[in-house]
Amino acid sequence: MNEYKLLSPVIAGTLELKNRIVMAPMTRCRAIGNIPNDLIAEYYKQRSGAGLIITEGTSPSPNGLGYARIPGIFNKQQVEGWKKTTSAVHTAGGGIFIQLMHTGRISHQLNMPEGSQILAPSAVKASGQMWTDSQQMQDFPIPKAMTAADLVETKNEFVAAAKNAVEAGFDGVELHAANGYLLEQFLSPISNIRTDNYGGSIENRCRFVIEVAHAVVEAIGKDKTGIRLSPYGVASDMPHYPEIDKTYDYLSKEINNLGISYIHLVDHSAMGAPAVPSELKKQIRENFKNTIILSGGYDTDKAETDIESGLGDLVAFGRPFINNPDLVDRFKNNQALSADLKMDLFYSADEKGYTDYPVYSN
Repeated sequence: MNEYKLLSPVIAGTLELKNRIVMAPMTRCRAIGNIPNDLIAEYYKQRSGAGLIITEGTSPSPNGLGYARIPGIFNKQQVEGWKKTTSAVHTAGGGIFIQLMHTGRISHQLNMPEGSQILAPSAVKASGQMWTDSQQMQDFPIPKAMTAADLVETKNEFVAAAKNAVEAGFDGVELHAANGYLLEQFLSPISNIRTDNYGGSIENRCRFVIEVAHAVVEAIGKDKTGIRLSPYGVASDMPHYPEIDKTYDYLSKEINNLGISYIHLVDHSAMGAPAVPSELKKQIRENFKNTIILSGGYDTDKAETDIESGLGDLVAFGRPFINNPDLVDRFKNNQALSADLKMDLFYSADEKGYTDYPVYSN
């Protein structure tokens, strides 16, 4: 495989990456007290063969801490905790962006600190349940529709979190506008039924996402800013709507105008969602002039095909990185991937099923 482009160094914006392999963001719920710790640093260090790591979703605000034991980056302890991870990855020659994930309505008060609020574009309840450590599975609550003041405050929280990320040593931030979390909740006319300038038309529904991205660019620079999108995804109760293609056509053009580092485009069809139509992927590629990261059910052959065709520049791998910490070396050496994936330990609290997967041995 050594002749493959996937394994070749590449310059993506201002980042010099040792290969085109990205470790995709994956929530792992090991941040006790929402503070990144030594265990998390070890986990990312083990996987720093990737050209670029994108961390698990990390909240920019107490209001965005929807899941149990996810990290934040809104206070000093969290910044200091993340420095352990960035230092470990950089020492190993890797690059690392932090994914800023505000969960919005995909949340439960039992997972959140006192004084926080479950916010969303509109008071539209998501169907389904989520895990809480104290009372196990619970229904999603009805969120509070964000006021004009909430919009301003939340945007400011993203900006403050982005600045904190730079202080913590990250190479940049990825805005999570996918998988049914707050930013994507604004994009959909099903979760966003606002009647002000942030709802209704495609332009209005995209407005908050574009404003957040613009504000982050102003704060830390366009080269340090990326965004994740999941058109046609159904995670977190995001039903389809007729204007999906037009929404992402418009959004990708506007994002291109900001000149950000990358769009991370995820196709969840490998996990049962409808596929993102190839026409839409090509449209986003045409609209966006900087780096495109492709994600979703890739193997090396499919990754190479899509890089060679120009559809994407980098390819993200998720689950294979969980039980193959040396994934890049396995690709380089044509070694078999581990089939031992402990799914029951994905979201537990300790090292089991997290940092205890072995590297390849004959």
